[in-house]
Amino acid sequence: MSEQQKFKNYILEGYNFEDENIIIGGAMLNGECLADTFIRLPLKSLNRHGLIAGATGTGKTKTLQVLAEQLSGKGIPSVLMDLKGDLSGLAKSGSLNKHITARHEAINLPYEAKEMPVELMSISGGKGIKLRATISEFGPVLFSKILELNDTQGGLVSLIFKYADDHKMPLLDLKDFKRMLQFVTNEGKEAIQKEYGQISSSSISTILRKIIEIEQQGAENFFGEKSFEVDDFCRQDEDGNGVISIIRLTDIQDKPKLFSTFMLSLLAEIYNTFPESGDMDKPKLILFIDEAHLIFNEATKALLDQIEAIIKLIRSKGVGIFFCTQSPGDVPDAVLGQLGLKVQHALRAFTAKDRKEIKKAAENFPDSPFYKTDEVLTQMGIGEALITALDRKGRPTPLAVTYLRAPMSRMDILSDIEINELVSESDLAAEYNIEIDRESAFEILEKKVNIAAKREEEVKKHQKSDAPSPQKDEPSFIETLSKNTMVRQIGRTVVNQLMRGLLGTLGVSTSSPRSPKRRKR
Repeated sequence: MSEQQKFKNYILEGYNFEDENIIIGGAMLNGECLADTFIRLPLKSLNRHGLIAGATGTGKTKTLQVLAEQLSGKGIPSVLMDLKGDLSGLAKSGSLNKHITARHEAINLPYEAKEMPVELMSISGGKGIKLRATISEFGPVLFSKILELNDTQGGLVSLIFKYADDHKMPLLDLKDFKRMLQFVTNEGKEAIQKEYGQISSSSISTILRKIIEIEQQGAENFFGEKSFEVDDFCRQDEDGNGVISIIRLTDIQDKPKLFSTFMLSLLAEIYNTFPESGDMDKPKLILFIDEAHLIFNEATKALLDQIEAIIKLIRSKGVGIFFCTQSPGDVPDAVLGQLGLKVQHALRAFTAKDRKEIKKAAENFPDSPFYKTDEVLTQMGIGEALITALDRKGRPTPLAVTYLRAPMSRMDILSDIEINELVSESDLAAEYNIEIDRESAFEILEKKVNIAAKREEEVKKHQKSDAPSPQKDEPSFIETLSKNTMVRQIGRTVVNQLMRGLLGTLGVSTSSPRSPKRRKR
């Protein structure tokens, strides 16, 4: 038996699944694609997560596109984090050309151009369905992780949440939380300290600075209402195809705080909301995170810890998470060890460090009698990838260099006009793009403070009006007479006459004095 036939049998046996599956391409040996050696991925194991890796320009994003299309055709919805902005073409049909024709003839797989049911979304106020969440939905622990607070500061955040809950003051957006911080250090300080104990003003200042930091990265567009319900990710169109939700993140690559906030919110909400599903025949939802190295390089420690925890637990909810990045080394080992499907495009060895990374990447794959993995990693062309998955019993499938099928949808982005049309036709956009600013902690506290100020002003006015004014005694008869002009004149005349009589008795002249005459010389 020839080596080629042995290889065919090896592949057919390893990828012969009775369970429902999708075809991602055909197996290759010695640089040639062998017809009818289909590489199938069983749907049952796709909630064991996955990795799509490879150097820039090797076809990672197109592989992501193919996976999303094939999942949609099986009724499985997906969420795509689009950091480069080149996935919107999924909403329009592709077009056949000679390269696609040759590729599919080699695989012996018919090609069908097809558009996918797509929803465009945004967390930063861009075009698409607005994804929002309230502060209250995060809870004190998750919100403290986002702000990277220490235990003392985190305890103060928990106190604020508790006070808001006890006094029925919803924390919906950042202005609500900032107003609460001001309240506990000013108007409400005495009452809160009496009920909960001493509050550190320095901790309050630190928390406020952290909030301003994420606010400057656009978080005010994310926190608020109407909150997005994650169940709306799990939708199908009228033909039973899974809806592909593309979250456009091109404008937040330099805003790691905002991205961390969103990722923590999304993963936590899905995990807390979705029921336990057990061992499902196919996933309920798949999340694809494109350019994942940007997350792991820039994300907070809280996000990394959360991803590690979620990866281990969320598959029981019927959810799979796929990371698309440049090198397996970009993904922390604790996360990498949890990824069942591995799609590795070519790596380039330009430096000694690159060669070490390639050897390390080769160790992530099972051994193969037909390949030297570290050599194959540098020899594959565009649209080719090393693939291994998990079968229904959790065992790795044979390693196969795969000639990947072409996307059925457009391999290019939508125009602005097409994007506007797509968003305008969305039922979800009509539901979630309406801003709601109902009465919450900010308005309640403002009203409370204003009422208290008015009461204080009224009390002061009342006290001033009730104070006794100084009472003056009734004027005497003499004082009354003295105010009369005629009486005062008569009095002066009588006094003058008495004075003249008295002085005359004493021998003093009362006549007017005359000037002495000058003596003549």
